[in-house]
Amino acid sequence: MSHPSIIAIGASAGGVVALRTLVEALPKSLSVPVLVVLHIGAHPSSLPALLSAAGSIPAKHVEDGEVIRPGHIYVAPPDRHMIVDGGKLRLTRGPKENCARPAIDPLFRSVAENYRSGAVGVILTGNLNDGALGLSDIKRRGGIAISQDPDDAAHPEMPRSSSEQVSLDYCLPLAKIPQLLINLVDRKDGKEVAMSQSSSQLDGQEPEIIEDQTFERPLTVTCPDCGGALKKKKVGSIIKFDCHIGHTYTAEILATAQFEEMEKVMRAAERFLNERAEFCLQMAEQVIDADPDTANDWHEASRQALDRAYKLRDLVEQDWITPETSRRVATAP
Repeated sequence: MSHPSIIAIGASAGGVVALRTLVEALPKSLSVPVLVVLHIGAHPSSLPALLSAAGSIPAKHVEDGEVIRPGHIYVAPPDRHMIVDGGKLRLTRGPKENCARPAIDPLFRSVAENYRSGAVGVILTGNLNDGALGLSDIKRRGGIAISQDPDDAAHPEMPRSSSEQVSLDYCLPLAKIPQLLINLVDRKDGKEVAMSQSSSQLDGQEPEIIEDQTFERPLTVTCPDCGGALKKKKVGSIIKFDCHIGHTYTAEILATAQFEEMEKVMRAAERFLNERAEFCLQMAEQVIDADPDTANDWHEASRQALDRAYKLRDLVEQDWITPETSRRVATAP
């Protein structure tokens, strides 16, 4: 039997503090690479410097095509998905997944495909549920699935989703995860870990058949990112939605993205109505001396636009039923 070959970690809100706490307790002698995705979007990030300063293992932003080496922490850079391709790391600007790029799921999927039972996946603090599908892939291919205890996380939704959707091997407070990883690598956890298989070792084997219910009929909803038709797919107990471009969402994240897009459109309509009101008022002032009747029409159009802008603002600012967030509000301390 062989010890794990790679550790992949995903985090979102509250992740900087959690990641620094974790790497601080990892020894320089750790004999496997550590891959990290934090939801940073396209914003500049100093995460590698922060992780290097916190612990003894050097951390860096990945360069496309970089060879994976033990004893290093590799961090996904801004606005790029990080994936494993054989013994190298690749960067892509592929479609956002769960409204994130970099996202956790693409990394975890590629780690599962390349390392199979040699993979360890870790989900830390964060909102919504990116990473649950990828962690499920790692578990399904024989890897080890770990989640921070939701009650211990600054933002419990990601760990809670993983614990609900994946048959976890471990669910622990953050403080206990570093020692667990050390024990797993050193095979001191009391469990046998199967030999890892890279993608090159899998050549010639039949592809794994994953239980997957697909509903090919396009839904009557569209992708919030590109407007393309969405298709629904069920992976285990997780429902996800894909568009033809490649944007993917879990149900909760799609609902949140839809709501944000709807609010943006309604705010834009409110702005256009305000602009119409101002334009009509200016026209009324322009023609009032030469044609009072026409000026009155412009005034009426201005008042109408302003009245409808106020009504639209009231509609936007009403309370909306949001099932996708109701549970986390109910469970918040």
